Amino acid sequence: MNGMIPKIPLDNWVEGAVAWLDVNLNWLFDAISAVVGFMVNSFNAGLGALPNLILIGLFVILAWRFAGRNVALVILFGLLLIDNLGYWDNTMLTLALVLTASIISVVFGVPLGIWSARSDTVRSIVTPVLDFMQTMPAFVYLIPAVFFFGTGAVPGVIASVIFAMPPTIRLTNLGIRQVPTEMVEASDAFGSTPMQKLMKVQLPLAKPTIMAGINQSIMLSLSMVVIGSMIGARGLGADVYRAVTQIRIGEGFEAGLAVVFLAIMLDRITQNIGKGGKRSAGK
Repeated sequence: MNGMIPKIPLDNWVEGAVAWLDVNLNWLFDAISAVVGFMVNSFNAGLGALPNLILIGLFVILAWRFAGRNVALVILFGLLLIDNLGYWDNTMLTLALVLTASIISVVFGVPLGIWSARSDTVRSIVTPVLDFMQTMPAFVYLIPAVFFFGTGAVPGVIASVIFAMPPTIRLTNLGIRQVPTEMVEASDAFGSTPMQKLMKVQLPLAKPTIMAGINQSIMLSLSMVVIGSMIGARGLGADVYRAVTQIRIGEGFEAGLAVVFLAIMLDRITQNIGKGGKRSAGK
């Protein structure tokens, strides 16, 4: 069968398209690299400007406000342990990478989700693209990221954005489409403009679903940032990768534990922001 049907030169087509993009859109990739690099450096500098204990206190207060006492105590223990083990600086750098990837995902993902909710045509086009983005192995995104942006933090963030954006788009679309029809009709009856209807009716009612999508994007960004250590992204991912390649089980466990506590903090806080926060002492 293979001898009868010539192989489709898909690899050559893809490489040709990538080469064309590199030649003709190099200015765009340089601009994106500059913006992403500035965001990462700014977040990292901001987090590093405060003493460790003060920053830990701020994170614990934030966790207490939105996730409750028990989660705040877990985060307090986890952050103190990270500081004690010597992974604080890399944890903050990883947090800076995750924040950058998550913000970019939200900035582009929420408007795309709103557009998809308003147009069935757009949704029919976006859905297969999102399916492709979510089913493609995460490691594959590292190849074009390195080609266009070199090595380091920037390609790691770009790969994270591509990998993490689909949940925000999907759940924004879902949340707006699930707004009760009678609420939309009532806003129309009162003469609301499309923007007023979106800002005062649809987005507030869809907020829990949208925040669930943002929460998933943040978790995916964290997982992809760790994978990005393979292309030079520093942070906890680099510690894990070094421990794996050098078979240092203890160091790998410590770095992995730091990732776990960072994930718990980000997950619990963002998860409960969508629910309006939990002030009760036992939650």
